[in-house]
Amino acid sequence: MAERIVVESLFPPPAYAHAAVTSGGLVFTAGAVPLDADGALVGAGDHAAQTRQVLENLRAQLAAAGAAPADVVKTTVYVVGAGEDLVAAWDVVRASDFAGAPSTLLGVALLGYTGQLVEIEATAVLEAER
Repeated sequence: MAERIVVESLFPPPAYAHAAVTSGGLVFTAGAVPLDADGALVGAGDHAAQTRQVLENLRAQLAAAGAAPADVVKTTVYVVGAGEDLVAAWDVVRASDFAGAPSTLLGVALLGYTGQLVEIEATAVLEAER
């Protein structure tokens, strides 16, 4: 069974957890979104600004599960748009501490919150001695 975690410093997700940790040390995150702690969209219309907020929120999700970006073994990056929109978001990810992990970058038509342009989910592995 997995421990489900809701991060108190993040906007509460609707009916799901921010992260789950398995007894084997796998950490799965829900897609991190560009909302502040009050649920306000950060970086309206700006793919790079939203990506920076998403990565900040993703770090909080991982930390609550006992993980860090260095523990991430896979990310999936969802970006509303195509071409230069994907590049704008990817440039922020590539310059971050998540850059070394295998990743999938997807252009999509729509994400869950009004005005949301970026969402990133991650899988991490906790070291046995943690």
